[in-house]
Amino acid sequence: MTASAHDPETRIADLDGLKALAHPLRVQIIEALSTYGAQTASGLGERLGESSGSTSYHLRQLEKHGYVREVADRGTARERWWERVPGAIQMGSPELDESEAGRQASRVIMREWLHHREAGVRDIVERGMTELPPRWREATNLQSASVHVTAEQLGELNEQIVGLITEFAREHRGQRVVGSRPVQLQYFAFPVLDGHEITEEETP
Repeated sequence: MTASAHDPETRIADLDGLKALAHPLRVQIIEALSTYGAQTASGLGERLGESSGSTSYHLRQLEKHGYVREVADRGTARERWWERVPGAIQMGSPELDESEAGRQASRVIMREWLHHREAGVRDIVERGMTELPPRWREATNLQSASVHVTAEQLGELNEQIVGLITEFAREHRGQRVVGSRPVQLQYFAFPVLDGHEITEEETP
């Protein structure tokens, strides 16, 4: 959900926008629309285990802040279809990072977002190898590495990887072709919090 300068459709959330998104069900709605495409309030309610009245209310709140929009020329007055507004959502900024309200809203959003990302990985580990056909098993990749690098080196890697992911997502966003299915692209890179920076005295 965080963004990069590589994506021209990036939406930088202000404090009001963050507060509007900082609700577990609203994050779930954004995730469902991102993963499965346009949905109705009743369809989202069924998928998320909520009432259509609840999902309808939260969709309208998300619409007010530009996160979702009604799909033009689809549905009826009684059954509206909704889609996520394209583009990444950038939650971090120097101004928001200095605000306790901004930090708190960001934590709520990231906690819920991470919960769903972790659930996707767990599903692959637990069921993917038995339920996916061979071509999709071969296309699946779960990989990690641990290294000692500087903040600048990590920043350079982030720029390269995020640029690649952003371009790939933009190229295939909205694609509905034979043989395609929802796919999550995940990338995490962060300093280990119980580690420490190597000082000059510690180098050989």
